[in-house]
Amino acid sequence: MSAPKLILASASPRRRDLLARLGIAPDDVAPADIDETPHKGELPRDYAARMALEKAQAVSADGDAHILAGDTVVAVGRRILPKTETEDEARSCLKLMSGRRHVVLSAIALRAPDGSIRTRLSENVVRFKVLSDEEIASYLAGGEWRGKAGGYAIQGAAEGLIQWIKGSHSSVMGLPLYETRALLKSAGFAIG
Repeated sequence: MSAPKLILASASPRRRDLLARLGIAPDDVAPADIDETPHKGELPRDYAARMALEKAQAVSADGDAHILAGDTVVAVGRRILPKTETEDEARSCLKLMSGRRHVVLSAIALRAPDGSIRTRLSENVVRFKVLSDEEIASYLAGGEWRGKAGGYAIQGAAEGLIQWIKGSHSSVMGLPLYETRALLKSAGFAIG
């Protein structure tokens, strides 16, 4: 019996790198093109789960491939922070999170060749130090904030601004490895 095929429904190089930590290389990469606008009143947990599910459903594959999709959401209370596109958006997010906790939710969905879908959600709490205007300006100058949920990437310079994390570092990066490993293993992927 041949090994199952895997399509990663993400253009994120971080997700590919994280999958490699499990010894998995996707057979193909096919980013899902969906509307990522939160619904009015949608809670962060529900939004993250919906995004992963919709991404897994949006990618077409030949009959024998599994599709792995994920989404990472940063939230302060019930407020879903954007994937920042402008420096002002990123500055606003960093100021909001300065000196306080926020939640990072990483949802994954694995669609099997028969169309069935399994999902998992990893919830993490992150606390930034109190950020000075100079620290925020310095971080923004590095450009890591572009397109990142909440305006930061933990795998870069922002890690030096984080006081503590409760949860999974890989999940905050964008792919919860524990949950991903469990889903892939249950689908027959060879993982050590």
